[in-house]
Order: sequence, then C-alpha cells, then structure tokens
Amino acid sequence: MATALVLLAEGFEEIEAVSIIDILRRGGVEVHSAYLDGELSSELVTGANGITIKADISLKVALADDYDIVVLPGGWDGTNRIAENPLAQTVIKRFASDGKWVAAMCAAPYALHVAGVLSKRYTCYPSVEEQIRPEDRVADEKVVIDGKVITSQGPGTAICFGLEIVRQIVGVESYSAVKEGTLSTFC
Repeated sequence: MATALVLLAEGFEEIEAVSIIDILRRGGVEVHSAYLDGELSSELVTGANGITIKADISLKVALADDYDIVVLPGGWDGTNRIAENPLAQTVIKRFASDGKWVAAMCAAPYALHVAGVLSKRYTCYPSVEEQIRPEDRVADEKVVIDGKVITSQGPGTAICFGLEIVRQIVGVESYSAVKEGTLSTFC
C-alpha cells in the first residue's frame, strides 16, 4: 500500500489539507498527518481560518523510510513554519535525496525552495513565485509535475493535486475511480 506523510503546521490552509488527505485515502493511500515538534503541546493544529485538526503523529517520530511521499498543504503561516523548522527541512531533503516524491501546493513550494528541492518547473499561489523564482513558475497549469516534485496553485486546485498524487503513487486505475467518484471533471 502506498503511504503519504502530510505536514501540518499552525496556519496551514484547511481546504488543502483536508482535501489532500481525503482524496489520498479514497485512492487507497495510507496517510499520516504530522505536526511540527516544538510548536505544540499536543497534536491539535489550527489552520489559517481557525479550524483545528488533530494530527496523527509528531514529525519527530515519522520516519521517511515509511512513506512514499511527503505532502505540504499551503497557507503562509504554516509554510513559513515548515520553511523555518529544521526537522521539517531535514525530512523534506531526505525524501528528495532518497528519490521519493515531494509535493507542495499554494504557498508551500516556498518551503521546498528553502530546502533546495523545488524543481525547475513549478506552480504555486500567484505572488508566491516572487519569493522563489518568478521566471520558472508555470501559471497556466493547475498541477505541475517535474521529476519527483508535484506542485499546485491553491485551494481551488486541491482536489486535482490530490488526484495527481494518487495517479503517480498508486496508479491510473485508482486515479480514475476517485476522479469519477468525486465528480472531479474539472481536473
């Protein structure tokens, strides 16, 4: 079974996190959400719009070897926390150096950029590219895959992003079933 680690930091974008986790689980992916250590006294993480989610595990107990992909939902505050958190940065770099999938959407490609693992071609929320490499942003695609890096634009593209992750780590059959079952004809 394919496995995914979704990083949740205070200020994450709730639509993105919940959509990603839901679509991946529908696609047959075992998903663990992880909270950043040192920020919280518990696994409760509050998003950008005040919605609190209970994370499955602490990032300090998550082993990169146990997962096929690390996924970062956006939200500026959450993204900045991931970009500034040494353990989160180490985890992201480890996935990339091990040749595993790395995925980020909305503002979160910035955290990949800080880690030095963002691919040449990427997309993100409009204006975030100014903090990265404006000349390399692909503005007209909802989801961009370049090597083992998957990026997407923002809350409205979260289902498409999740579906593309399913396609890459589980396969086209599961992708098609989830796409049809969720009526995601816009992806």
